[in-house]
Amino acid sequence: MAAKRDYYEVLGVPRDAGDDEIKKAFWKLAKQYHPDVNPDDKDAEEKFKEANEAYEILSDADKRAKYDQFGHAGVDPSAYDGFGGGSYNINLDDLFSTLFGSFGGFGGFGGFGTTQTRRRTGPTRGANLRYRMNLDFVEAAFGVEREISIRKADRCSTCSGKGTADGSDPEICPVCDGTGQEHTQQQTLFGSMMTSRTCSRCGGSGQVITKPCQTCHGEGTVMRDRKLLVTIPAGINEGEMLTLRGEGEPGRNGGPFGDLYIQVFIRPHPVFTREGNMTFCEVPITFAQAALGDEISVPTIDGEQKYKLREGTQPGDVFTMRGKGIPYIGRP
Repeated sequence: MAAKRDYYEVLGVPRDAGDDEIKKAFWKLAKQYHPDVNPDDKDAEEKFKEANEAYEILSDADKRAKYDQFGHAGVDPSAYDGFGGGSYNINLDDLFSTLFGSFGGFGGFGGFGTTQTRRRTGPTRGANLRYRMNLDFVEAAFGVEREISIRKADRCSTCSGKGTADGSDPEICPVCDGTGQEHTQQQTLFGSMMTSRTCSRCGGSGQVITKPCQTCHGEGTVMRDRKLLVTIPAGINEGEMLTLRGEGEPGRNGGPFGDLYIQVFIRPHPVFTREGNMTFCEVPITFAQAALGDEISVPTIDGEQKYKLREGTQPGDVFTMRGKGIPYIGRP
């Protein structure tokens, strides 16, 4: 059996993608590969199954966290039906309304396009944030604690993120009846045609706030400066990413916070260079030392160390001092 592809690769999104980006990527693949659009096409069927399985994991905050930490081993494939048994875990009315709504009814799809459903307004996960951290060579080698300050949106404490003056749930939009779409019916030479556009009242959310919160003005969030203490592990590599769970943007409608990704960049050192967990340095010696051997002082990240140089050393020779390189992450 072929190894499973990375779920982020399947959907074509980065690992720090937000919920909306993941959803849009899935809709795009669903439109392209759905079995009702590609009857008797086994390849399309498998691609739809793969996309659906990836979406099932990445659209769920808990499952996504386990997948981010442990990969496929962290989630139980048998728990997600995917394409098996004809269960896609997708509301096809919502799917085709989203994909083909602007074209009106699609009788060829069994009426999927004609059913109007209210837009889901349940909790959604907040967006992820990214922070760039620059470290000195030695800080990366031994680890360090750094306090950082980030300015980000935070859930409004006055309305608990609802955006309403009394903290109640927003109301269903009276213009679109919660669907997020306004529909216009026109008579043409080919008969009656229904067209759709984003609701002008609610902007497509399906909800309206008639009495907004005075603190956040109906947004549900306020901007705040937040200080965080970040522990950098010893031996971290250039470009590696640390994840602070729940330190991203607040979710909508009471949804969980996104994550904060801290990417590490290491400044060059005047003496040392690094390859993996090995450090290198150049030590100048005299002709006599090279020919006869000598005890020399060698700079290391732990300080000056004595090294017994053998006779007949040639220019460019590389010698190893065991245990004097970069620690491996997680090892004492």
